[in-house]
Amino acid sequence: MPRLAIITPSYAPDYELCADLQRSVLTYCPPSVEHHIIVPKKDLGLFGGLAGERTRVHDVAEFLPRTFLALPGVNGWVNARRPFPPLRGWITQQIVKLAAAARLDTEVALLVDSDIEFVRPFGPERFVRDGVARFYRKPGAIDDRLPRHVIWHRVARELLGLPAAQGPFTDYICWPAPWDPAVVRQLLARVEQVTGQPWATAIGAQLHFSEEILYGVFVDEVLGEPATGYATDDMLCPEYSDEIPLDAAGLAGFLGTVGPEDIAVMVSAKSGTPLEVRRAGIAATPLS
Repeated sequence: MPRLAIITPSYAPDYELCADLQRSVLTYCPPSVEHHIIVPKKDLGLFGGLAGERTRVHDVAEFLPRTFLALPGVNGWVNARRPFPPLRGWITQQIVKLAAAARLDTEVALLVDSDIEFVRPFGPERFVRDGVARFYRKPGAIDDRLPRHVIWHRVARELLGLPAAQGPFTDYICWPAPWDPAVVRQLLARVEQVTGQPWATAIGAQLHFSEEILYGVFVDEVLGEPATGYATDDMLCPEYSDEIPLDAAGLAGFLGTVGPEDIAVMVSAKSGTPLEVRRAGIAATPLS
């Protein structure tokens, strides 16, 4: 049986969502699956109540180099190796995901944000086939209509020492995101080889960056087969990303898109959908 662990960076504003996610992990995942929740030090007391036999709550600083210094009063860090520009919270969170995944001794690290909730039972075998981790890729999905994604591709290629390329590009961003920790370790070693810097310093210096694009480009264009042997364009998770709140009817309509193979749903925290609407809607949705 392959081994799987779940990684969730979170923070106080998403506590209730993360608590719902954690309950769904305990409900729908087998006992062998551990859930690692990573939060700022100031939020450890709040999230500590979620810790248990299968849930580990970590201080974000456990996964950052000692040269990373938290800025007081803001969601940002400074890298003493390269103080300018300061690291935005979004970039730091992606560094934490990479570091946490690289430490795991499992076949799959499943990156699951707080605003995802599992709705069906699943096991590690859903994300591993013939010893290869599931790999999300959607060819041709990124072009000039998604300028930030194009930049993320350019940055990934620079960090990996790959030549510039013309779009359209493949999309590798999915929810939840399965990674092979052994591949992550190879990826980080490649970034250090190409840049001549510690990988966290090289990534932290970027103003625009996507960890999932970096992972995808590495698997597709550096490793190739057999790492791409379990490629798919199915996230197993319908997602609502609009920054517009859903009411009960809107949420019911969205949940009606859940297919027979889907195991989770994602309603973005940025949508502002009321927690009580979200909880009631998911609880009332019959899934066989």
